[in-house]
Amino acid sequence: MNHGFILYPEETVSHKNRRRIDQVLDEDFLSGLGALPENDLKDRRVMCDDLDVELSFYRRMLHGRMDLVAFEMRRRAGEEEESLIEALPRILTEGAYVSTPRLASRNVLVEVPNVPRSGRRIVDKALDSDFIASLPSIGDSDLSEIQRFLQEVEADVSQQRRSVHGALDSLQEELTRRYRDGTADPDELIFPG
Repeated sequence: MNHGFILYPEETVSHKNRRRIDQVLDEDFLSGLGALPENDLKDRRVMCDDLDVELSFYRRMLHGRMDLVAFEMRRRAGEEEESLIEALPRILTEGAYVSTPRLASRNVLVEVPNVPRSGRRIVDKALDSDFIASLPSIGDSDLSEIQRFLQEVEADVSQQRRSVHGALDSLQEELTRRYRDGTADPDELIFPG
């Protein structure tokens, strides 16, 4: 069943052109941190921070779609009286979806991050722009399949975010060790070059 979502196999890309998440998930990303120049550590930390914001954005967008699908399923079961459009502000402000286990809380900007242009990633298909308009016309079995698909994509994005948090923690531990040992200048934290 297609549902307008097209799944593509991962493309083979050179190391230089690899997606940031692939770089972070690579076992070499955290190996030999003690020997890396401080600027490389900071660059990796910035990359992880940016990825955290991006993945958090995707999760919020996926949760919104999951809430909409859940509402539409309840409406069809007679548990909701409003139409999807009438209930849209309430659905999006209240939200209902909470993933478990909860991810570590980090300060995340509410603004839209500079995300890669929509492409062939699975998350791009899950966040297809005509989702709301087509939702009421989707059949019940297809709606259940979309719900399952969104849950799988959200679980994958959440797992990626946990990995990014782990990498951030490791990078921060190494930088903290250097500041504590005096091998890095703590003034650069306050007044970066």
